[in-house]
Amino acid sequence: MQLLVGLGNPGNKYKNTRHNTGFRFVDALARKQGLRFTAAPRFHAETAVWEQGGRKVLLVKPQTFMNNSGECVGPLASYYGVITAGIFVVYDDLDLAAGKFRLKTGGGHGGHNGLRSLNQHLPDSDYRRIKVGIGRPPNSMPKGIDVTSWVLSKATTDDQRQEERIFTALMEELPTVLGGDLALASNHMHLHLQES
Repeated sequence: MQLLVGLGNPGNKYKNTRHNTGFRFVDALARKQGLRFTAAPRFHAETAVWEQGGRKVLLVKPQTFMNNSGECVGPLASYYGVITAGIFVVYDDLDLAAGKFRLKTGGGHGGHNGLRSLNQHLPDSDYRRIKVGIGRPPNSMPKGIDVTSWVLSKATTDDQRQEERIFTALMEELPTVLGGDLALASNHMHLHLQES
């Protein structure tokens, strides 16, 4: 079993915000695969099981709000016996421009409260990160100013298109990502994005 976690905030109020990039990706994947999310109240989550290439992947949308995502993911990983390297997390990244992505293993939280919570509730921080760029607020604002309202606002139409392009490329490469070869998946995604 592997966990594919989309980070976001529950409720319609947040559905289309930049911070809900992770939710949107796992929702898009579930639609493509004909899966339905069901409530898992014990874990404060919505989950769906995806059978992919002989492996079981649990799609997860924490219902704890972003800042407490680890309270959902930590117990789920423990219950299913999933090691940290078997957890894949899709989330928004301020330090990447819209239309950019990055795949990596481990690291700090980089100021992202969802990751901060995961790092507190998992044995280590060696989970796989799928970062989708949302950029920082425009107009050369000083770092940290108005970031909250930025991440909780709706992306522009162009940024939404960029997100969809990344989602399409990522879905193509998910078997490679879940197989652990992030470098190969990243190379293929870059090629896909150049061609699209």
